[in-house]
Amino acid sequence: MNRKVLKTLEFYKITERVSKHASSDAGLQKCLELLPMTDIESIRTAQLQTGDAVLRLRKKPAPSYNGFKNILPSLRRLAVGSTLTCEDLLEISCVLDVAAGMQRFLRPESDEEEPDTLSIFYDSLDPAADLNSEIKRCILGYDEIADDASPALRDIRRKMTAANLQIQRTLSSLVASASMKTYLQDSVVTMRNGRYCIPVKLEHKNHVPGMVHDTSGSGSTVFIEPMSVVRLNNELRELSLAEAAEIQVILSKLSLSTSLCAEAIEADYKILSELDFILAKARYSEEIRGCVPEFNEEGFISLKKARHPLLDIKTAVPISLELGRDFSMLIVTGPNTGGKTVSLKTVGLLTLMGQAGLNIPALDGSMLSVFPEVYADIGDEQSIEQNLSTFSSHMTNVVSILEKADSASLVLLDELCSGTDPTEGAALAQSILTRLHQYGTRCMATTHYSELKVFALQTEDVQNACCEFDVETLRPTYRLLVGLPGKSNAFAISGKLGLDERLIEDARNRISRENIAFEDVLAQIEINKKNAEIELARADAALNEAKALKEKYEKEEAELGRRRAGIIEDARREAGDILQEAKDYADNAIKEIRRTSKNADINALERTRTETGKKAKAAREKIGQERKKTQVQGKKPKAGDLIIGQCVRVVSMNATGSVTSLPNQKGQVNVQLGIMNMKVNISDLELAPEEPKAGKKADKTGIGRLRYSKTAEISGEIKLLGLTVDEALIELDKYLDDAQMAHLSSARIVHGKGTGALRNAVRARLNKDKRVKSFRQAEYGEGDAGVTIVEFK
Repeated sequence: MNRKVLKTLEFYKITERVSKHASSDAGLQKCLELLPMTDIESIRTAQLQTGDAVLRLRKKPAPSYNGFKNILPSLRRLAVGSTLTCEDLLEISCVLDVAAGMQRFLRPESDEEEPDTLSIFYDSLDPAADLNSEIKRCILGYDEIADDASPALRDIRRKMTAANLQIQRTLSSLVASASMKTYLQDSVVTMRNGRYCIPVKLEHKNHVPGMVHDTSGSGSTVFIEPMSVVRLNNELRELSLAEAAEIQVILSKLSLSTSLCAEAIEADYKILSELDFILAKARYSEEIRGCVPEFNEEGFISLKKARHPLLDIKTAVPISLELGRDFSMLIVTGPNTGGKTVSLKTVGLLTLMGQAGLNIPALDGSMLSVFPEVYADIGDEQSIEQNLSTFSSHMTNVVSILEKADSASLVLLDELCSGTDPTEGAALAQSILTRLHQYGTRCMATTHYSELKVFALQTEDVQNACCEFDVETLRPTYRLLVGLPGKSNAFAISGKLGLDERLIEDARNRISRENIAFEDVLAQIEINKKNAEIELARADAALNEAKALKEKYEKEEAELGRRRAGIIEDARREAGDILQEAKDYADNAIKEIRRTSKNADINALERTRTETGKKAKAAREKIGQERKKTQVQGKKPKAGDLIIGQCVRVVSMNATGSVTSLPNQKGQVNVQLGIMNMKVNISDLELAPEEPKAGKKADKTGIGRLRYSKTAEISGEIKLLGLTVDEALIELDKYLDDAQMAHLSSARIVHGKGTGALRNAVRARLNKDKRVKSFRQAEYGEGDAGVTIVEFK
């Protein structure tokens, strides 16, 4: 990509803004060196990395890069056998700290989480935890080694402390003696050249035996090391030398250990620099509300509500346009300061940003093409006072563009051939655009020439566009209208500003009738387009209203179906209850007769009882068949159907709950089931009606009422935490009875982990229960070993 277009379209201002979001010098440098790419796969990968980083940053903050510095020179010294300093090793430790933090940032939250384009960095990072811990243990600061870095260093420093104390005691006793006070300048102990001394008056230096190490600036004081501490000072000096030697040994060992991991550490540094660069792009994307554009190599551009990234996001007017599919050239006309140049720069700059792997400030679904070269001739001069030198400068750029452009290029031309005679300039502009059209170049050009409007209307594969202008307020709206040429507003604006109407009329008479008619046609087209937009908005509103009504009626129809099924089921259940009561009555009657009469026709009574039992069984079977026929399956929701608090049914658990979070990109939804909040895929959900209010259908009696109550109140989970084994098994048996009566297909038994005694007792009971089809330990995310999932027959 030529460097001239990067400067013309202000691409470097974008990289500077991106670099402000970098957390390290290495990441900042990568941002400043960012350039557009031409390989479509590399572009797509970079775009996805930026988009995935945006999603991760929305979930949790990135790790701090505090202390992250360039450690490559230190690693190079290690390669030739040098010993690193404390500062070098601590900088390497900081890099390893960032690597560990980045691994936590990239670690998947669950086994079900799908990997993204950043997941590959998780496995590539090696925080070298053992080495990092050893460095931290031995080095406390840039010039401080811990006493426990080695046994030898600890012993040396212990001896140094003892020697210091003995010297201090000896000298303190000396300066405190009455005989010495006459000789001393001050009753203090000081250090000179690493040795303990006392300040003695110059005239008494011969009265204090010892070695002179220094004199004061005035010469009135000499600093003498008394002979009584010379041996101790010598011993202390030897210990200091031993300490320095031992520290060098420790640093050598740490350097050797670091050199063994040098390759992994260097890889960590480069990966972390790259991740900082990607995260900086992601933060910039959030700043401009960017999206990941789609890419093609066919020269097709489709921007939806795109904004120039250097304009204020609150005031910038977005533009929408297409180029390269139905037409390869777009001619934009309109008044000065109307937004033509901004529209031109927006298309060019977003193309460069997209090819550099940066998200663009536009709506999702926007598409860019990969162009090996982008050429632009855009002047900041917007005055009619342009002179020949300006024209010559622009023409030089145009000549260079014509020499290099081809069918794979994007060319942007602002005010083509302006600054010269209008007739000649318009003719020259048409010839230049014709040449680019013959090349098949994707081109967008702005102009004031009416001849180019006609050129666009008459030439196939060329389209007009204009920047809208409000004549009433004399202000541009900055909206780009594709398919409509801009009209001259000179007469209308002059009239609004108070110019004599006779002068305006005289001016009208001085231009050709063809030009007047053309301007009138443009004005009518603009009016028709606005009216069409209004009608389209009304049609969209009517369509949305019809969709809402259709959805409402579908819901009402489904609700009626559920109510009908409920009424039928209630009636058949009541009939079954009556038959069951009759059978029970017959059984009791037979028992009573057997007890009171030996001569009764027992066989006849038994046949009656059997017949009654068959009828009751048939009634129950019929109820089950009717339930299957009349049961209304819940509607499968789409992502847009769900709202927070909506009632849904989890199909796999046959349990009803409420939505607590909207679906993420993987379709995962959080659903509150009683006291349990579960993450469920949207494909496992059905829209459910609200739970029946308390007291509804309270007129039921007998078995029917009991079964209804169990169905309405039974939970999909039982908690046995805190109970003894015997208490838990009693509660479990009751729950299994209720679950069978409520026709649950599965349930969760929460028994906790603990010692495992309660878990084993529960599973032993389930293994013997004939109502249980199967059971399993809950998976990770469902409760793990503390929960058992049971399925009923």
